[in-house]
Amino acid sequence: MEPALIALIVIALLVVIVLAKSLTIVPQAQAKVVERLGRYSRTLSPGLSLLVPFVDRVRATIDLREQVISFPPQPVITADNLQVGIDTVVYFQVTDPRLAVYGIANYITGMEQLTTTTLRNVVGGLNLEGALTGRDGINSQLREVLDGTTGPWGLRVARVEIKAIDPPPSIQDSMEKQMRADRDKRAIILQAEGARQSAITTAEGEKASAILSAEGRKQAAILEAEAERQSRILRAEGERAALFLQAQGQAKSIETVFQAIHDGKPDQGLLAYQYLQTLPQIAQGDANKMWIVPSEFSKALEGLANLGGAGEGRSWMDVGSSPDGGTGAPAARPTAEMDTSGWFESALPPAADQPEAKIELTSIADIAPSVPTPEMPATPSLHQAAEEVAGQAEDGGAEPPAR
Repeated sequence: MEPALIALIVIALLVVIVLAKSLTIVPQAQAKVVERLGRYSRTLSPGLSLLVPFVDRVRATIDLREQVISFPPQPVITADNLQVGIDTVVYFQVTDPRLAVYGIANYITGMEQLTTTTLRNVVGGLNLEGALTGRDGINSQLREVLDGTTGPWGLRVARVEIKAIDPPPSIQDSMEKQMRADRDKRAIILQAEGARQSAITTAEGEKASAILSAEGRKQAAILEAEAERQSRILRAEGERAALFLQAQGQAKSIETVFQAIHDGKPDQGLLAYQYLQTLPQIAQGDANKMWIVPSEFSKALEGLANLGGAGEGRSWMDVGSSPDGGTGAPAARPTAEMDTSGWFESALPPAADQPEAKIELTSIADIAPSVPTPEMPATPSLHQAAEEVAGQAEDGGAEPPAR
């Protein structure tokens, strides 16, 4: 190989090496610290940058994004002499790459140690209950202390979070027992409150049911009483109508019998005969131990003997002679013809026109139904009937029968 060609190859390699040393690319969200001849020269921002070959050197590449560091549990003693393990998480960001490189040898280790000491100082002044319930206050104090201390390191602490606080096993058992007792107490309280509310609701339901039952019984009693009242009213009206019809029938019967007696013109013998027929009926009955004969009994026997012919030799049962001298039936006395066409006629109006048929049942109200009272027909007295019969006899010219 010729010496010129070898020299050309060596020159090309030197050029490539020089270009590689003079060019550098910085990624986004990163920064590079450049030293020239061992001294800080500048900080390269993202993009393509030129370096002086064999003079400039990239010391460190710094990540400018927010970083998260989780530290292992740190043993911390509280104010009540209890050792607890606390896990912390720190969120920070590099704001000055030069200070992060030259201000501290390893800012992550420094951050961890600073967090541990600050955490022990803050939690050491609190008891276990305050540490468990005051996490926000602990986080704020840690962030303020770390942010103020790491400023010269080119760091900014965004926030500090306590991930876990682990008390000793014995304390955990006591806390679990206390928590269980508290939950049991709340369960008993809630159960008692539920039973109380259930009893109140049940009592209110029974009260409402009793009220409704009483109202129902009251309404039923009112309706039953009203129905009984209406029933009695209708029954009384029916009985009144029946008595009215019965009285009218009896009046008609008495009137007819009275008229028949007067038309028949009975004599003393017939009355005496009827009187004797009635005497055995008076003596009937097992309780009748004494029989009193009235004073008129002798007169009745005397009249009956006279009628039988004991006094005059002639009896009222003898057959009289005929007008032509022969023996035969006596001449018939003129008697007025009895009119029976109205015997079974009722003075009451038809059933549809009777006042009882027009009764309207009222509703449940204290209003008595308006029932018109039927008028009873006037019945003539015996004296008026006797005068009436005497007038008819005088008008007809009929003679009384011979005694």
